Amino acid sequence: MANEFLRPGERLDDLLIGGLKIIQQAGQFRFSLDAVLLAHFATVKRGAAAVDLGAGTGVLGLLLAARGAKRVAGVEINPGMADMASRSIAVNGLGDRLSVVCADVREIPGGALLTGQSWDLVVANPPYRPLGGGGVNPREELALARHEIAGGLDDFVAAAAFLLKEKGRMAMVHLPERLADIVGALRGAGIEPKRLRLVHPAPSKAAKLLLAEGVRGGRPGLAVDPPLYIYGEDGRYGGEIMAYYRAGE
Repeated sequence: MANEFLRPGERLDDLLIGGLKIIQQAGQFRFSLDAVLLAHFATVKRGAAAVDLGAGTGVLGLLLAARGAKRVAGVEINPGMADMASRSIAVNGLGDRLSVVCADVREIPGGALLTGQSWDLVVANPPYRPLGGGGVNPREELALARHEIAGGLDDFVAAAAFLLKEKGRMAMVHLPERLADIVGALRGAGIEPKRLRLVHPAPSKAAKLLLAEGVRGGRPGLAVDPPLYIYGEDGRYGGEIMAYYRAGE
């Protein structure tokens, strides 16, 4: 029974994709549509080996597995969320393909956590705000998820550069206002930006999210995909968002 994996105050939510379930707790950081968008934007080759930096409750690993990744290793600094992610993996019976280690992303380039230059894909939903960029949430788990307290953009990119094979890919979701920082960080680490996509709440609204993907050792040449609209003007999910869920039925 799935309930045997739950702790007090937790609940088991349906991802509505591929029958997957995830354990979450009210009041703590919970996954958002950002993770779903990133999972479908990233180039996932069947049988790929991937790393999810800042795994949170583990939703990205589950979604990458649903898209065909053979192995996904999550790295999460918060012990409570790392434990929750591990139990979500168990609930879904994916322990042979997915794993989570409780560690700091900044430790990865040292080589003790994960083997370098051996992964096809690295994904990251890093904290969006630099310190000083807005009020920091007093709850530690929320502050770590939203502000660059335990590692910033450069740290996540450096970890990816260490992990990726030559021609391996890093994909991330971030804020449009950080575009210059993202391009600079990727290029500085030897990961050439190759794809960008802006995500708008609706066709009449400004972009609120940015999806970016780069290739380690790739040639210059950046493609900008058509904009993605989360909602139509009628307030309902747009056709592409709905297709993500229909594909998992």
